Amino acid sequence: MLNNLSKYRIVLASNSPRRRELLAGLGLEFTVRTLQDIDESYPATLQGEAIPMHISKKKAAAYLPTLADDELLITADTIVYVRKEKAVKENEPAELCEAGEVLGKPHDEEDAKRMLRELSGRRHEVITGVSIVTKEKQKTFAVTSMVSFAQLSDEEISYYVENYRPMDKAGAYGIQEWIGYIGVNGLEGSYFNVMGLPVQRLYEELKSW
Repeated sequence: MLNNLSKYRIVLASNSPRRRELLAGLGLEFTVRTLQDIDESYPATLQGEAIPMHISKKKAAAYLPTLADDELLITADTIVYVRKEKAVKENEPAELCEAGEVLGKPHDEEDAKRMLRELSGRRHEVITGVSIVTKEKQKTFAVTSMVSFAQLSDEEISYYVENYRPMDKAGAYGIQEWIGYIGVNGLEGSYFNVMGLPVQRLYEELKSW
């Protein structure tokens, strides 16, 4: 499959073992390339999907000088986005406000526990921005999944953080780990997107490349 990409050598620009695993699941041969200290800041005016799309573009721009004419580069960025919920009319479901807070990778254990307490008993969005880049062409898109967490106890949060150490994960959790087994009680959208790479959408984009 994806024979249309036979003229390219595919490069995944990511330190994430989960993204490597997911891309390999598409049956593609690829190499991994990483650069240090890429600026992942973004304008404070950006909201929602615009944030990881902006960052994935910045990552792609950093790698572009290293790209050969026959290479196709894939970059991605995933955020956990928490919007405030507001009640509407009686007996109707709550709506989500436009503005939200980004939960990135935690700085330490206490920060990870704080994030999980914030996610406990609430809905949030996991948004991944992906850029596909060659010397001649660039495409950037975003995929959003809605995740609901059950109420988590402090004991459960501490157990997860201390045993799984999710310091490399946006929002301080991996849905494929223990916390996902016991905590996630609702999911709308792509499970693999929550892991870090929306492989179904990526496959569709690569088919039309």
